[in-house]
Amino acid sequence: MGRADDWLLAQLPGGMVAEDFFARFVRIFQAEAETLLAHPDSLPHLADPRLAPPEMVRYLARWIGLPGLDADLPDDLQRDLLVAGAAALPWRGTAHGLRLLLEGYTGGPARVVDGGGVHPLGEEPDDDTAWVRLEATTPGRLTQDELVELVRAEVPAHVRVELVVGGRTVWPRPEEGSR
Repeated sequence: MGRADDWLLAQLPGGMVAEDFFARFVRIFQAEAETLLAHPDSLPHLADPRLAPPEMVRYLARWIGLPGLDADLPDDLQRDLLVAGAAALPWRGTAHGLRLLLEGYTGGPARVVDGGGVHPLGEEPDDDTAWVRLEATTPGRLTQDELVELVRAEVPAHVRVELVVGGRTVWPRPEEGSR
């Protein structure tokens, strides 16, 4: 049949195992399973942002659609950003979700004001451009540019965004327009 340590192949019918290509193919899955079986006690911790290895933290951030987790950021900051992104995920695309995200990114209070989108018939605004104003007291542990990058990635492309930090507009910059 093969090697003595072929525990996965040993569970299959002899006719299947006799085919060399199939046996080599199944060994690929056996090797992957052995990786998981070698560390069963740590499996639940791989998805825990506070305990996962840094590479897994960045993978989880990409998995939930959180951009901008650069490996150069301190590990604890990456973990905090992942936690903030995960908390805001169920509210993604809403003012509440943006506020949660901004508070998580900055570590302080935040305010989100938007133009809304539902108006009584005949009371629609003349300017139908969607807009949102995000206000935070501080960029937290992020640089101003990092905060702008993270926020811009969360606001839909068709929405005009204004980011105010510490009472000063940091986006759009005077030399650039908003999206």
